[in-house]
Amino acid sequence: MKWATRAGIHIDRSASAWLIARFIDPDADFAFVAGPEDVPADAIAFDMRGVEFGHQGHDCTFETLLRRHDLADPVLWRIAEIVHEADIDDSRFDAPEAPGLDTVLRGLSMVADDHRVLELTGPLFDGLYEFFRRELLLGKEPS
Repeated sequence: MKWATRAGIHIDRSASAWLIARFIDPDADFAFVAGPEDVPADAIAFDMRGVEFGHQGHDCTFETLLRRHDLADPVLWRIAEIVHEADIDDSRFDAPEAPGLDTVLRGLSMVADDHRVLELTGPLFDGLYEFFRRELLLGKEPS
């Protein structure tokens, strides 16, 4: 399927694109547009005002996608806490990784186009997933 989000991606859009491609739609194709009015008719919009897969209540888009697709993986929910804090910064979660991850993604968006940012952040989120997966399995931080 084709998925569309606003151009100039940062934390929530890049994390949500990774989540979509890795756990929801492995054949996802991403388009970057100026706003909801520019979403192609054949695309599913995400992380834009007024769309189903956007901020809902107190949730960021990543959390909304987890809920709407019934993804109960505790590792994904741990990543959701980091994404939430980096995106919303409301101190809802204890996520000390959030400011650093946000800074890295904002920096990448300054030197690379959106498709390249997704290429670069995919392995980053894969690494976060593996780190927290092992932490959960071992009950402590992996060495």
